[in-house]
Amino acid sequence: MLKPILLVEDDKRDLELTLIALERSQLANDVVVMRDGEQALDYLRREGPHADRAEGNPAVVLLDLKLPKVNGIEVLQAVRGDAALRAIPIVMLTSSQEEADVLRSYELGVNAYVVKPVAFDQFVSAIADLGIFWAVLNEPPPGSLKVSRRGEP
Repeated sequence: MLKPILLVEDDKRDLELTLIALERSQLANDVVVMRDGEQALDYLRREGPHADRAEGNPAVVLLDLKLPKVNGIEVLQAVRGDAALRAIPIVMLTSSQEEADVLRSYELGVNAYVVKPVAFDQFVSAIADLGIFWAVLNEPPPGSLKVSRRGEP
């Protein structure tokens, strides 16, 4: 079974564009969408409305930096501080090019920091490349289920 991609994005336009880009990349992974950092942490920890979700971590978390309730930096810090979650690949997907945001994200253990391109074609290409890399090409941490491109374990 393929692991889902967790997309944490509050901006409606960016959410729609990201979903279109992931669809165009023809990944078989489900995309789970959370609209704020608090929802994302509940999902990852299997708490609250997500207490009954299937066990296992997503293939990757695509995380916006500026989120309501709990921001992306706080989500990253919480995930890296939790032994059950810390190995999940996290890509900060944001419009912020501020050096302090980039530096803080890497200090907290983000796997990649990607600035959202403004042009639609570039945005679609960047998201498709991210999805393929993290869901198909990346070797997951030991103990994770890695599924081949043909759908075989």
